Amino acid sequence: MITREDVEFYKENGYLLVKGVFNQQEVEEMRQAVEEIIIRAAEAKADRNDQWRGDFLPPDELKKLVLKGFHDVHYHDAAFMRAVIHPNMAAVLQQIIGPNVQLHHSKMLVKPPENGAAFPMHQDHPYFPHEKHSMLAASVHLDYADEENGCLRVIPGSHRTGSLPHVGQHYLNHKEYPVKEGTPCVAEAGDVLFFNYLTIHGSESNKSSRTRRNVLFQYRDPSDFPTENTHFDWGMGLMVTGKNPHFTKVKPEYKII
Repeated sequence: MITREDVEFYKENGYLLVKGVFNQQEVEEMRQAVEEIIIRAAEAKADRNDQWRGDFLPPDELKKLVLKGFHDVHYHDAAFMRAVIHPNMAAVLQQIIGPNVQLHHSKMLVKPPENGAAFPMHQDHPYFPHEKHSMLAASVHLDYADEENGCLRVIPGSHRTGSLPHVGQHYLNHKEYPVKEGTPCVAEAGDVLFFNYLTIHGSESNKSSRTRRNVLFQYRDPSDFPTENTHFDWGMGLMVTGKNPHFTKVKPEYKII
C-alpha cells in the first residue's frame, strides 16, 4: 500500500494520507452503519452533542455547532470491525508501527452540514500518554473532505516537539496555534489519514451543505505501555497484526461489581 518514501515522510512529518484504502462498497457499508448508530443512540436516549467547549470560538457561535461522536463503534456494527483489521490497513500499520499492532479504541465523528463543530488544535497524547509514542490515529474518510466542510489540518513535524501543555488538557492555546495555519489534508471517501498522537491537528467547522463523516481508529505497538491509567475500555488490546509478546499484559484489569 505504501512505499519506503511514504514511511520516511510519516517519520519526518508525523502524518501520511493514504489513498484508496477502502473501496466504494466498504465506504457505503460504514456510512450506513454510522447513520444507524445515530438512530439507535437517539432511540436509546443516548444521543448527545460532543462538540468541544472552550474559548477558541465566541460563545454565540459555539452554541450553534454540532458534533456527533460515539466511541467503540466496532462494538456497534461489524462493518467497523472489518475496517479495523482490513488487510490494507494492516499493511500500512506494519510499515509505520511495526510487525505487532494493537487496537486502542475506535470512534466516529460526524460534522453535519452548515454547523458541524470545529476541533481546536491539539495533540491526542494528553488523553492516553504512552512510553514510546508509537500511538497513531487512522482517520477513515467516509465523505469527500476539503477546507469548506472542515477537513483535518496538521502541523507537519510537530510530533518532534514532544508533548505540549494543553488548556484543561483538551486543546492548545488557539492564539498560538490557530487552526487555519495547519496544512489542510484534503481527502476522498476511502482515503485514510494516519497521524502520530503527538502531531498537532485540528479542523475548522463545516460551513458547506455537505456532511463530513469520519471513523477514527487508534493503534499502538503492544510493547508501548501507557504511562497513566486513562482511557481504558473493554475492547482495548485487540491484535490487528502480529502478536502480543507480553502474555500477562493483553488486556486492562477490569472488575465487574
